Amino acid sequence: MNLIIETERLLLRELLLSDAEPMFKMDSNPIVHKYLWNKPTNTIEEILKTIELVRNQYIENNIGRFAMISKETNEFMGWAGLKFNTETINNKTNFYDIGYRLDEPFWGKGYASEASFAWLTYGFNTMKIKTMTASAQSGNDASNRILQKIGMQLTEQYLEDEVLWNWYELENKNI
Repeated sequence: MNLIIETERLLLRELLLSDAEPMFKMDSNPIVHKYLWNKPTNTIEEILKTIELVRNQYIENNIGRFAMISKETNEFMGWAGLKFNTETINNKTNFYDIGYRLDEPFWGKGYASEASFAWLTYGFNTMKIKTMTASAQSGNDASNRILQKIGMQLTEQYLEDEVLWNWYELENKNI
């Protein structure tokens, strides 16, 4: 996939196998996984499989999660992007969602919002996605604020593995 999106502070590019080590550092942190079923990654092999899955999504769906790189330091900060979901979530299948995950040192600085605005713009204007979705655990105040900040509308709540999640949607007004 030959797509790079730039924002004021970020370079969003495809995930590479060379991102495995900083991604493992992020995903092995239990604090990062507090709202992700508390299942931090245990081995770098798990990360390599995840990167391969994402890279396959680039081929199959022409989109996926992308590495979030600091333009100032060239540092891997996490990932953000769009995903075409073929599995069922909240009784829905075959939909696009917007998502992000940042390593803890980059929290609270507006990076997730900046990347999400860029992906929302790309999804609506370039891909012509009709409806963008997102979800966040109801107790994850930071992620819920980000989704609301980018204009997502809370449309319902659902339970997954006995955890309450918020479901967001936003319609593309240009279609």
